[in-house]
Amino acid sequence: MPILLSISGPDGSGKSTQIELLKNCLRSQGKSFYYFHAVEFSIGNLCQKPKVKSQNIGSVTKANWLKIQLRKLALMIDTCRFNRLLKKLKVDYIISDRYFYDTVVNINYLEAELPSKIFAEKFIPWPDFAFYLKVDPEKIMRRERKPDQGLEYLAAKEKIYAQRIEDWDMMVLDGEKDKEEIFESIISKIKD
Repeated sequence: MPILLSISGPDGSGKSTQIELLKNCLRSQGKSFYYFHAVEFSIGNLCQKPKVKSQNIGSVTKANWLKIQLRKLALMIDTCRFNRLLKKLKVDYIISDRYFYDTVVNINYLEAELPSKIFAEKFIPWPDFAFYLKVDPEKIMRRERKPDQGLEYLAAKEKIYAQRIEDWDMMVLDGEKDKEEIFESIISKIKD
């Protein structure tokens, strides 16, 4: 069974940067890996019409009850699909840029409930290493490439993450440090 490693955090926290560093490191060691991106893998994303995908639409920050229920259903389908994928993969590592935990946080945000358990959470495979990049939302908004959702959105999601980190046994990393320093922290945890 491959080692499952996930990196979560608010938009703009540096998840993709750390994933790229990790991919390069594993390649240099001759390790095989499968790159997983929870949003790209989502059945909801796969079902979008190509025309909609090509348009640059903003991030979702509000949803009605039906759309939230559809997201919960999509999460259930996605976890089932992922569990099947896990059985098929013959690699050393699965590295996840965002994970199903991030989807749960998004659903909790849209519900405006802090936090609620979602039935599909029972089926989320437990990562061998789950990292959370903690970055002050105000610092994220000062970056050159800042998320389009705004400060209030990031702060609200940060609260949800803070309440769920222990439930998911996530290792919190200071995402405000230099990218190489963060990467060294990840590598040291994996080697322990």
